[in-house]
Amino acid sequence: MTGMTRRGLLIGGGAGVGLVVAWNLWPRRYGVNLVAAPGETILSPFLKIGTDGHVTIVVPQVETGQGAWTALPQILADELGCDWRTVAVEPAPIGPAYANRLVAEMLAGDVAPAALRGLAIAGADRWVASHDAMLTGFSTSIRAFEQPLREAGATARALLCMAAARHWDADWRACDTDAGFVVRAPDRLRFADLAAEAARHTPPDSPPLRAPRGLSGSAVTRLDAPGKVDGTARFAADVRLTGMLFGAIRQGPPGDSRLVGWDREAAKAIPDLFAVIDHDDWIAVLADNQWAANRALDRLAPRFETRGGLADTTSIGHALDAALAEDGASILSQGDADKLIGAGAVRADYAAGLAAHAAIEPPAATARIQGDRLELWASTQVPAATRAAAARAIGFGISDVTLYPMPMGGGFGQGLDTRVAEQAAILAHRSGRPVQLTWSRVEACLHDPFRPPAKAHLAAMLGPGGSIAAWHARVAVPAALRETIARLPLSVPLGHGGEPAAVDGVLPPYAIGAFAVEHHLADIGLQTGVLRGEGAGYGTFFAESFVDELADKAGIDPLSFRISMLGANPRLAHCLSAVAILGEWQGGVRGTGQGLACYQGYGAVIAVLAEAHVDGDRIVVDRLSASVDCGRIINPDLVRQQIEGGLLFALPAAIGDPVTVTRGLVEQRRIGALGIPTLAHAPEIRVDIVASRADPGGVSGLAVPPVAPAIANAVAAATGHRCRFLTLSLSV
Repeated sequence: MTGMTRRGLLIGGGAGVGLVVAWNLWPRRYGVNLVAAPGETILSPFLKIGTDGHVTIVVPQVETGQGAWTALPQILADELGCDWRTVAVEPAPIGPAYANRLVAEMLAGDVAPAALRGLAIAGADRWVASHDAMLTGFSTSIRAFEQPLREAGATARALLCMAAARHWDADWRACDTDAGFVVRAPDRLRFADLAAEAARHTPPDSPPLRAPRGLSGSAVTRLDAPGKVDGTARFAADVRLTGMLFGAIRQGPPGDSRLVGWDREAAKAIPDLFAVIDHDDWIAVLADNQWAANRALDRLAPRFETRGGLADTTSIGHALDAALAEDGASILSQGDADKLIGAGAVRADYAAGLAAHAAIEPPAATARIQGDRLELWASTQVPAATRAAAARAIGFGISDVTLYPMPMGGGFGQGLDTRVAEQAAILAHRSGRPVQLTWSRVEACLHDPFRPPAKAHLAAMLGPGGSIAAWHARVAVPAALRETIARLPLSVPLGHGGEPAAVDGVLPPYAIGAFAVEHHLADIGLQTGVLRGEGAGYGTFFAESFVDELADKAGIDPLSFRISMLGANPRLAHCLSAVAILGEWQGGVRGTGQGLACYQGYGAVIAVLAEAHVDGDRIVVDRLSASVDCGRIINPDLVRQQIEGGLLFALPAAIGDPVTVTRGLVEQRRIGALGIPTLAHAPEIRVDIVASRADPGGVSGLAVPPVAPAIANAVAAATGHRCRFLTLSLSV
């Protein structure tokens, strides 16, 4: 592979003139909008092959650290039969071929008006095509794109075999591929020598898929690892353009805020200052370097006016109480739970506070306008929506905007926010220069679309033998998913009542005779959003903590109590039994400091065993063990990384410092103020991954929901104190 380096491949294809297939002649639904570099042949929207032997796989999901740039290429590469050492990745351009249909179907079931949900789900495929609905999130990368990538690999393999068969005067079905060659003993031909000819063949209507050949299912090294280790990986704030200015921004408090004044003279004393640009609810400074921009912004001392009430921690609690006192929307029901819940019922109230995203990379974007075209480099989980938002912000047409999706230093749902891209576009438009805007850590904390707070009232009636005869959960919480979608330029009908996603995890995954789950919509006066684990992050805390209370009431140990209700759920029963062995379960009796919790979601199941003790007024987590069945695995190392990462990610919301609000502003304005555990204080982690033949499930958010309840149950076992508020506290 002369003149080609791994680093060069990872950067992705540049502009140039290559061979582009007449894609409209192929039996495919969407056109191809890739650019072929010199010597490259486009074989599908997901694949390009170069004459030097490199194979570029186009990835439709943003790399946020979850490993999408490795696992998704593995799928196609295995089906194609290429040499992994020649594989490069390129982020997909915006187009309908890369739309996430699975997410669209999920969202249609959650945010559409209740009367239209059936129609919305049925029409999701058409909607994603017309809106280029690309979205990374909700643990869907593998589930959404395994089949399309396998089909793309199989189609390209068939075309390459057709080209080789023509050389050999053979039936293409007698040919196969291996390590970058088409083979038919004793002959073989390189992909690189066949690609151009292969592109002229007509693929079969249903190219045969084959059993995995070793790449899919193996722990290959991450393709993005070298650049992240040696510092050459480029993020949105690493872009450098000729004549580029650096921006610093100060935004008004969340709510109906407007800029009312600033010190116009103070900033002029800062060298390298270029301009001060004000907007309705923010003000920004542009300078030749970031330090000068930050200093000038501080000297401006901008002042804002906020109309309406200012939320604080107390008012948020009152808003949740008020919502819980009103009638709720029925989300899930079976039988007549209320009729069964009477005298002798077990009841408990639970609550959860705000939870921050705290991604290591603050929001950032770089914008350049040349003539009537905008170029945008952005870290975003929604590339098409970000492009549309930036275009709208400066009055450009969508077709006049080119967005280059950059890798993200963690997204966790904050990447669904398009504000920084809109602001960068406005600054470039008004200044006439390329602009890079990076929010300060304080801005990122103040304007984080937090996971919403929630309050729940749970009631249950035990049945014969310790079963749960009836379960009723009433949850007051904002509709954070609907709020998130409403902020995006997606033109989708939104409901106004209960939101299923808001009460995810509130119904535990056990056999329960009758149940009812209600969502009481709350308006807390503060913007909320989606966080890794989504609503199950608090819903599972409510449910699995309450399950332990029921086990105690029934006089049955927590493990046996759960297992007895999992006869119809063998996958979760296996994980629960496995984690008991892995974590050395001692029966959950007082003094053991051990707690269990389960979660079922994303097409996968997980059981977590926490071991904790109390040091003064501090909860210390000593060990977290997890057993996971996430179906057929593409890359076991990536699965393990995501489970271990999810367990650690959940700790700040579980035992960190609570997020509090005063006069509309969050008081925790640095990552260090969130109580994120350091390496020295991180618990021991044990992970068991179950070998499974089930369809692949999602893992990015899977480990987050059961952590808090497992720790709460461990604290109860250690001290007898039941923590019913998240973050966990011995005083609440």
